[in-house]
Amino acid sequence: MFETAEREMWNPPEVFEFHGQEVRYGVMGEGTPVVLLHGTPFSSVVWRRIAPQLARHHRVYYFDLLGYGRSEKKAGQDVSLGVQNRVFAELLDHWGIDSPHVVGHDFGGTTALRTHLLDGRDYRSMTLIDPVALSPHGSEFVRTARRHEAAFGELPAYVHEAVLRAYIGGAVCRSLSEREMRYYLEPWSGDRGQAAFYRQIAQMHDRHTDEIQDRYDEVRCPVTLLWGERDAWVPLERGRALAERLPHTEFDVVPEAGHLVPEDAPEAVVAAVLDSSRR
Repeated sequence: MFETAEREMWNPPEVFEFHGQEVRYGVMGEGTPVVLLHGTPFSSVVWRRIAPQLARHHRVYYFDLLGYGRSEKKAGQDVSLGVQNRVFAELLDHWGIDSPHVVGHDFGGTTALRTHLLDGRDYRSMTLIDPVALSPHGSEFVRTARRHEAAFGELPAYVHEAVLRAYIGGAVCRSLSEREMRYYLEPWSGDRGQAAFYRQIAQMHDRHTDEIQDRYDEVRCPVTLLWGERDAWVPLERGRALAERLPHTEFDVVPEAGHLVPEDAPEAVVAAVLDSSRR
């Protein structure tokens, strides 16, 4: 589907082994640690314009969730939210980080919350960007694909690409350039990528948010909650409802931004993280 040069557009250089599976990550900059967690169906490429700016002030860590981006993808793999918090907790140990500033988008935000509440990891601050943090969740497309994983996995490649383009395009307000779109399509291309895409959808389940959503009053650090004003995936009202459950939280609406705020308004993310880190 894509030329070799395009496959090297974004390639986290380091490898961490999680229970025999490769998790790819990168580190840049110096200073107080900031960790960036992406969501679904994305990868750490969402931080490509954000990480270098934060690295002017902080030591920035980013990684691809297990089963996403450049991290390992294989049949029978658990890539659910139920495992991603364990991946994150073990990465923090591997990096030797205590109390970083944590930034999480979509499922990355959910993973940050799960790691904080279920694994007892402390943060200096959390910046959560349109997190999938309240049940029930999942769009009509997600619910359909979840019921028919095998059938979607057998779609012809050109149909699968068309589905991906429509799905990812619905996460932003502006139109992505072809190069930008390929950043998001490439990890899910080919037989392995296509199977992995529908695998992660099939494993989405409300139980992973049910486990934590009644414990948000236990959050132990300052929280900045950013929400795209025009988020068509997780509407703004859900953001306001989440803000009411989280203590010591600042809720900011990002105008002219959809669900993928790091793509629509990277400057808003940089400003929010730097502001949180200075409090």
